[in-house]
Amino acid sequence: MASQTKLKILNDPIYGFITIPNERIFKIIEHPYFQRLRRISQMGLSYLVYPGAHHTRFHHALGCVHLMLKAVRILRIKGVEISEEEEEALLIAILMHDIGHGPFSHAMEHSLVEGVDHETISLLFMEQMNIEFNQSLTLAIQIFKGSYDRKFMYQLISSQMDMDRLDYLKRDSFYTGAVEGNINSERLITMLNVVNDELVVEEKGIYSVEKFLIGRRLMYWQVYLHKTSLAAEQLLIRVLKRAKELIGEGHQLHASGSLLYFLQNKVERHNFDQHTLEMFSRLDDNDVISAMKEWMYSDDFVLSNLCEMIINRKLLKSKIKKKRPSQEKLDQRKKALQKKYNISEKEASYFVFEGEIANLAYKREKDTINILHKNGKICDVVKVSDQFNLKALTNTVTKYYMCYPKVKD
Repeated sequence: MASQTKLKILNDPIYGFITIPNERIFKIIEHPYFQRLRRISQMGLSYLVYPGAHHTRFHHALGCVHLMLKAVRILRIKGVEISEEEEEALLIAILMHDIGHGPFSHAMEHSLVEGVDHETISLLFMEQMNIEFNQSLTLAIQIFKGSYDRKFMYQLISSQMDMDRLDYLKRDSFYTGAVEGNINSERLITMLNVVNDELVVEEKGIYSVEKFLIGRRLMYWQVYLHKTSLAAEQLLIRVLKRAKELIGEGHQLHASGSLLYFLQNKVERHNFDQHTLEMFSRLDDNDVISAMKEWMYSDDFVLSNLCEMIINRKLLKSKIKKKRPSQEKLDQRKKALQKKYNISEKEASYFVFEGEIANLAYKREKDTINILHKNGKICDVVKVSDQFNLKALTNTVTKYYMCYPKVKD
């Protein structure tokens, strides 16, 4: 087939025109591993609450590249030496940081592959592509892993205020319409600097940092941990759990070959080999949606009802409270369900369950957002902020949810 005309720029609804900086990065974007991200939802099933939230990991990754280009340019203007090789490695690392996400992103992170997070799978993809790209991704992998000797480069990829967070908050805010997350990412990047090989924010940017942290907290409560999204994602987890259970008992379920592979095999880190990676690279949201459309008509009460709840948005009721629901309440709802549909306690537990959620906007023990004063002094943003509730953002807030169907007599 004839080679495609090389794309140099693309139009993004958040930033306007995004430039693809060179041929190698364009070829990575063209690779099937990366193109798969077009079919991976950025926000899982949040579109069941926020109808506009249909953006993908592909959108997000390209947005991160755009912000990284800005960050490199700003830091160079301020005298930070970044070679052309390092710049390209930074762009590749941020471009591929989410390539290991499975269908519906975080919603199914441990449903198909047990005990292996998306960062680990991203690294496996990067290492495989490094072979295909003649070891030209080696430096990017070092930066991604945090093993490169320039710490601030890793902080640009993964830290309390990295390019990943600066993009997803603004992007998710745009697509959901939740204005609380509309942070000023451009000003935050403009205020970046490097001191003693660590990323700092100049004093003039402190209010933008405060807005960023508060915006992150609000987005988690209002969007990412929304009770209806939470209920939908829990249903999705239980769909896969039930499907695995049925297949293990010898039932035949229709699904794509790639999805069946993960339903039929227990995949963990020790047996996540090259073949498994290839099968994972074929998986996306469409596999799961198509399977659920088939499973809606399954003879199994649990699987068919779970799938219909998601496909037709007939979701469970969900409540989020400060205290864990009592076992007595859970048992009452399970028994009511058992009686109404003549099902077992185990089957009822797929529809009546509880759990906990946590929100921590600023994880100080991991690393800090440091403010650079004009006199050269560097302090944690919490210590210098006059925003009284900023310190409260360093505390984990835990809440408890309970999901159950509304049983009518």
